[in-house]
Amino acid sequence: MLKKSVLFVVMVSVLVFCLPVNTLLVSAQTRILKEGVSGNDVSALQRDLRTLGYLNVNPTGYYGSLTKAAVTRLQARHGVSQDGVAGPITFSLIDRLLREQTSVTRSSSSTLLREGMSGANVTALQRDLKTLGYLNVNPTGYFGSLTKNAVISFQARNGIVQDGIAGPVTIAAIQRLLSGTGSAGVAEVATRSLERTNYLVPWFGGAENILKIGTTAQVYDIWTGRTFNIKRTYGYNHADCETLTAEDTRIMLQIYGGQWSWARRPIIVTVNGQKIAASMAGMPHAGIDSLPANAHVQSRSGGYGPGANLDAVKGNNMDGVFDIHFLNSRTHATNRVDTNHQNAVRTAAEWAERNNF
Repeated sequence: MLKKSVLFVVMVSVLVFCLPVNTLLVSAQTRILKEGVSGNDVSALQRDLRTLGYLNVNPTGYYGSLTKAAVTRLQARHGVSQDGVAGPITFSLIDRLLREQTSVTRSSSSTLLREGMSGANVTALQRDLKTLGYLNVNPTGYFGSLTKNAVISFQARNGIVQDGIAGPVTIAAIQRLLSGTGSAGVAEVATRSLERTNYLVPWFGGAENILKIGTTAQVYDIWTGRTFNIKRTYGYNHADCETLTAEDTRIMLQIYGGQWSWARRPIIVTVNGQKIAASMAGMPHAGIDSLPANAHVQSRSGGYGPGANLDAVKGNNMDGVFDIHFLNSRTHATNRVDTNHQNAVRTAAEWAERNNF
């Protein structure tokens, strides 16, 4: 009996040893990874996220907020439910992306292109960046500050770590876009998308006149699928809005996990049937719900000091307004375009087009 047991163990061990590595990995990765867990499988996930350009820190084996944010960015970029949890669908996506990247890397030069370098590879990179609309000078073959800035802009737009170096991840993303657009640049492709879907509507001269002050609209948060109603009550560089009711405020607060935050979230704003890509920051500010609108008050919400009470919708359990940005809108404090808001706007537009929202 003992001999049979030993023989059985040996046969099983040999069988497992002979299985393909990929089969072992797939069968081993059965645990759903999420914030708060730790282990070797978390380290492996972090390594893959770093390879794909979604995580710029070394693996720690602990699934913290940075890892969750990296997973969420990857999910948002590829149309997967953005829950920040690495489950079977997300792991399948990562596996596919890694295979695609390996294929591209093998078929192209493995040289990292960075500032100070020169040669035919740099010329080709500059030509591609110009085709995609990120470089507005002719190729020179020298990787200078203009090329570095163009690479950083491309990386920022495509969710890649912004180091200004054209490595395998960046080059693969460039080639993927070029293969999908032919000879058309980003500006031309964006224009075609705008004409086809109208999701990307510039703020100045466009969305500001669609979502006029006093106009009501519906917000759809693409990461949670929740909706709530708003009214634009103030703002000129972007829309300063308020929730319509206490229930709308409750839903918005739930979207932000129960705590108000300046974090940018990609949303779709529906105004009289027109759907527009936008970005919201969930921090009510510059107003007090219990005091008259526009009256001078000493201390306003969000850490704002004395000033006009920017709170026109009463009884909604929200003190003040929150920000909604659209394509090329600006902040009030700096009068500049906010990169994080613009990234969220484009994420919303891409999601809406991909899902025929």
